[in-house]
Amino acid sequence: MSNQPNEHLTHADLRQFTGTTAWYRHRMTAKVVFTDGVKYLAEKGGAYWLIDAIVSHLLTPAMRRAIANDGRLSTLQFWRLEVAADQTAVLTCRADDGVTPAITQKIPSTDFPLDHVDIWCGFDGERWTLYLPSEH
Repeated sequence: MSNQPNEHLTHADLRQFTGTTAWYRHRMTAKVVFTDGVKYLAEKGGAYWLIDAIVSHLLTPAMRRAIANDGRLSTLQFWRLEVAADQTAVLTCRADDGVTPAITQKIPSTDFPLDHVDIWCGFDGERWTLYLPSEH
């Protein structure tokens, strides 16, 4: 598996995923799995680091405080990576569109090939599942 980005990755590539045939366990914790679409994104976009970044926030005190402030985050989270023209980026987590982010991480440099990507994260009571919006 290469972790080098593919400059030909497109938003249309990601929209082709409408479900998953497998769930992939995150290497740091059995409490997180991800779908075919997220695996494709990580491989083609050189973005396993993005999955790691999201996972690194899930069980932190900051996330527990965010969940205490907005209980919707306990079952569903909307993560977005926005990449600026200067290749800096911001990763945010929200409970819903249009609300202030519960988590914000500035990324000083990235070669991620898209201007933005959304990853949704749902909790089923046992584990978190990362998936693309089209896989919902």
